[in-house]
Amino acid sequence: MSASPRLTGLLVSDPALRQQARSLVDRFDFEVIRKSPVDAYYLCLDAGGLQLRHSGPKAPGPILIDFAAGALAHRRRFGGGRGQPLARAAGLKPGFNPTVWDATAGLGRDGFVLASLGCQVTRCERSAILAALLQDALQRAALDADIGGWIGERLQLIHGDSGTMLQQLAERQRPEVVYLDPRYPPGKPHVLVKKDIRALQVLLGPDKDSGVLLEVALQYARRRVVVKRPNHAGWLSDRKPDTCIDSKKTRYDIYVTL
Repeated sequence: MSASPRLTGLLVSDPALRQQARSLVDRFDFEVIRKSPVDAYYLCLDAGGLQLRHSGPKAPGPILIDFAAGALAHRRRFGGGRGQPLARAAGLKPGFNPTVWDATAGLGRDGFVLASLGCQVTRCERSAILAALLQDALQRAALDADIGGWIGERLQLIHGDSGTMLQQLAERQRPEVVYLDPRYPPGKPHVLVKKDIRALQVLLGPDKDSGVLLEVALQYARRRVVVKRPNHAGWLSDRKPDTCIDSKKTRYDIYVTL
């Protein structure tokens, strides 16, 4: 693999899915490929959904975002509800569910949890790969009997750069909370990160502008900015938060903007 790998394209395994594939191509400008590439990343659309795959030797399994089942379903049911650190960091209180701008949506996990607790969440993701995976996951979740009733009402997806999009919002559209989950800084050398995080690190490269995004977020969040950090990491852009909420492996740095 090259030092700067990129996505090869979109493979459609079933002719019946061509219309769905066309919508992905039109929105995200993917190139359609006819067969899986050699030792490269690519997207594959099949009956199970849109997946990010790698075709190289000893490649990890496909990455598919699923809000209705698996780890996220378990977290929705048993993650601690409104008392969990994420919810407290975002400022959820009895009778109050803030509007949240998920500025670095990524794989969408935390934004989904906040929406499941009642928040109106706007996810903004500038990577076409991640935005496409999120769009596909939302479409499948909307058909689920358990969560389909609120998915469309509480979760909105925007493909774009949050630093730009936040500045284009009208005053009445400004979110109460801006949530930042920048790519984690390097940890201990012997720790092997999960396959989805490894793929993102390889495809998207290092985080170079989260400090700039923090400054924009501080201007446009009506109540607070929340930055998710690993416990071993320093403050983002060396900016001291007003307070922090700790969990086992994660710290939520809170910047009050009221």
